[in-house]
Amino acid sequence: MLYYLFQYINKHYSIPGTGVFQYISFRTGMALIVSLLLTTVYGGRLIKLLRTKQIGESVRNLGLEGQMQKSGTPTMGGLIIILGIIVPTILFAKVDNIYIILILITTIWMGTIGFLDDYIKVFKKHKEGLAGRFKIIGQVMLGVIVGYTMYFNDNIVIRQPVADPLTSQSRFIEMHKKGNEYYYTQDIKSTKTNVPFYKNNEFDYAKVLTFLGPGYEKYGLLVFLLAVIFIITAVSNGANITDGIDGLATGTSAIVGITLAILAYVSGNTIIADYLNIMYIPSSGELVIFAGAFVGACLGFLWYNSYPAQVFMGDTGSLAIGGIIAAFAIMIRKELLIPVLCGIFLIENLSVIVQVSYFKYTKRKYGQGRRIFLMSPLHHHYQKKGYHESKIVTRFWIVGIMLAILTIVTLKLR
Repeated sequence: MLYYLFQYINKHYSIPGTGVFQYISFRTGMALIVSLLLTTVYGGRLIKLLRTKQIGESVRNLGLEGQMQKSGTPTMGGLIIILGIIVPTILFAKVDNIYIILILITTIWMGTIGFLDDYIKVFKKHKEGLAGRFKIIGQVMLGVIVGYTMYFNDNIVIRQPVADPLTSQSRFIEMHKKGNEYYYTQDIKSTKTNVPFYKNNEFDYAKVLTFLGPGYEKYGLLVFLLAVIFIITAVSNGANITDGIDGLATGTSAIVGITLAILAYVSGNTIIADYLNIMYIPSSGELVIFAGAFVGACLGFLWYNSYPAQVFMGDTGSLAIGGIIAAFAIMIRKELLIPVLCGIFLIENLSVIVQVSYFKYTKRKYGQGRRIFLMSPLHHHYQKKGYHESKIVTRFWIVGIMLAILTIVTLKLR
């Protein structure tokens, strides 16, 4: 909204300083600052309201040190994060940009699923919350929306070189000069994405179906939709599982958000994308503003969520965060980097899967279930070993930073 206002003022009145709103870097910085202010200032008030309404977390006794002291801590604090994301994005981003529209839909959609889950737990006193099948249905539906829009919307394209502009059917052909040579680019619809350690760092989902023979491309949508649904479901559940001790999911998500902002900036800037020899995605740079608001909201929430936590984000926050990260990565075509970037979420998810699978296997084979970890998810394993929450969280953050750096480095690994 402010972008359009100051654009109008700059065009008609030429007031000094109003032109800065055209710069993504400036609007990203403003979105981050406003998000921080909203989450820290109004977050405290919302926590008081939640405490007054006795919207507290019910804690099961798992034998973890200091666990029962957390009983009654206000939950559904994810509302703070969602507020801190949506308001700055609407203020500073181009709200008619398809990528911004799609990521805002993702935020509200997943936030609503998480809110319903928390509402059932807190107000209806059902410990299991929203039935798992309904969560999966919601995640699948969002995956269909994101995938379908990415595939069919005319404003979502990638730019690639074209050998002969006269034979191209693209609606957009542009000439560039590099040194003394000229080359042409075109905007096309594609199911291509970035992948590390692979020729040209690009992979086309449709190529999975080459065994079908000529015309396999028309079935590319099916493969793409399945990939999008799987990624959104896996990452949102991974974030949900990671949200088990104070500040872990929030801090890890902030690190991921900063990395996604960098990836969106280089992918949405034609000069940098050309220099790095990576896929250029027109109009996707606007997502950097959203990423700024996302990071600001996570850091602002961390003010209250760090040990000892004054509020928990609940599924309202964790499902929304996971859905945002997944959809954001898909939109900038970096979703195949998620296993590296979101390595913390992945290992937390895998620790549960491995623990449950091994327990069932050994129970069937030996008559008594055995465990690989003292407790899953993995952060509880270290709690059982006697590590303090703060030490576990800090070390997980360090690993998260290392994975983020590795993710960025993969842009130049062929």
